[in-house]
Amino acid sequence: MSSFPVVFPDTGVARQVLADSPELMVVSFRFETGAKGAMHHHPHVQSTYCESGRFTFFLGDESFDVKPGDSFVIPSGAKHGCECLDAGRLIDCFTPRRDDFL
Repeated sequence: MSSFPVVFPDTGVARQVLADSPELMVVSFRFETGAKGAMHHHPHVQSTYCESGRFTFFLGDESFDVKPGDSFVIPSGAKHGCECLDAGRLIDCFTPRRDDFL
């Protein structure tokens, strides 16, 4: 069980760090239907696994839908964001750790 607090970075979005080390961080994001993950970029490589719900992701100039069981990698520095179509949970891994989430 994670000892990290749940934080609310955007309307309808809850984030909780599940595990971390300097080299790797695992983070849970829960989204309400219609909530958005704002477009952003960071130097970390990110992998995303859709545990539940449905989402449209925006990666650079492309968009694609994800559903439970889908996963993908976002390269370092790539601009990305998402919109939640059906409430759900994403599990993101970052390398190295995102110290801004601590």
